Amino acid sequence: MREVTVDAGFGVDELTEKINGIMSRWQVQLLDINGPDWIIFDYDMEIRYLIHFDVDFNDLETRIRLEDLKLNVIHHIESLKDETTYRDNLVSAVFLDNH
Repeated sequence: MREVTVDAGFGVDELTEKINGIMSRWQVQLLDINGPDWIIFDYDMEIRYLIHFDVDFNDLETRIRLEDLKLNVIHHIESLKDETTYRDNLVSAVFLDNH
């Protein structure tokens, strides 16, 4: 398993290209988007990549960029015409600090 940590200064286009490249590989089946952790599984449901976003989910600009990234990646996954799929739980109350 490879772990990647992404900080708040990430570029949407650059990161979209990297994640799409990973998702295009034949051995990848599922992208599980769960707040700050995006987990990529193979067909044996073993974790191949963990992409952790070390960002402030309360920052509107960051959330917009994360949403753009998510939509770009989902669009790519849906265009693959194979069994690659995704689960999406990018933003929920659990990830927001309401203090």
